[in-house]
Amino acid sequence: MKKALLYVNQFFGGVGGEHHTDFEPIIKKGPIGPGLALKGALKGAEITHTVICGDNFMASNQEEALKRIEGFLSGKEFNLFLAGPAFRAGRYGVNCGEMCKFMYEKYGVMGVTSMHEENPGVEMYRENPFYILKGSEGAAKMRQDIAAMAAFANKLIAGEEILWASAEGYFPRGIRKEVFVDKTSADRSVDMLLAKLNGQPFETEFKIEVCDIVKPAKAVDIKKAKIGFISTGGLVPKGNPDHLPSGTSTIFIRYDISGMDSLKPGSYECIHGGSMPDKINANPEVLFPLATLKQLEKEGQIGEVDSYFYSTTGNLTSMKNATRIGAGIAESFKDNNIDAAILTST
Repeated sequence: MKKALLYVNQFFGGVGGEHHTDFEPIIKKGPIGPGLALKGALKGAEITHTVICGDNFMASNQEEALKRIEGFLSGKEFNLFLAGPAFRAGRYGVNCGEMCKFMYEKYGVMGVTSMHEENPGVEMYRENPFYILKGSEGAAKMRQDIAAMAAFANKLIAGEEILWASAEGYFPRGIRKEVFVDKTSADRSVDMLLAKLNGQPFETEFKIEVCDIVKPAKAVDIKKAKIGFISTGGLVPKGNPDHLPSGTSTIFIRYDISGMDSLKPGSYECIHGGSMPDKINANPEVLFPLATLKQLEKEGQIGEVDSYFYSTTGNLTSMKNATRIGAGIAESFKDNNIDAAILTST
């Protein structure tokens, strides 16, 4: 019987939600949270321990967190590492990817995790040796993602051949796998061409990943520049009068701050559904340091602070909508002769 380790965040570890994202790493015996479902689906392996760590603690104190986890694992034997599933939760996905990378590089143990295609952890870690399975958007499909993770892990445990990415359901890792088929490449090419000409579905055998190429903007003279401010942290006037969504946003809103030298406590709030808003609600300047920018303007360190700030919510916002929102803000910047932007998140 092989031994497996599981990594989960504070929420799925049963510690708590956003108010516990700074929870420091611990290790518990046996399966916890999703591990209970994995336990029943794994064949030939048991989850002996579960590592639990808050999303913010891992993201902000990565070196310290990994050092502590390494201490937890001293003297422990394990052959497989499982993390998540992380769905579309960005911090969780990145942390699962970092843990899988750490386990492979430190112990030579293969990792399996699961994320939605728009989780930033996919792009950050997809070309590592471990496997990121194509997962669901949210925990409503936990059973489906757990079943996929377990089935894939069972193949690893049994030493079965792992096929190419599309056949197994994991994200491509930049590795091409040679396989033998019945038809020659010429025959397959003609089949694809005929399918295309007849409006029938076909799929290329040589997929090329398409990435956005962002051309860096020219440098600006900051002492003469007009500075705009953007936040994906869901900062809105008290009461959220324009109904900015707390997650999966499709819009941005522009708020007038002309004549203001600071954001007063109680006048603005954070409606971001994926963060702990207490500190921002107590002092909006934590997210938007208007007073500091205005002081820099008075000192001549920056040319001018724009009379509006731009707000949206990054929580679970799709790449498609984020791209469209960004283009809309950029267009508004051009219309209002804004030279540069400061962008903050939560």
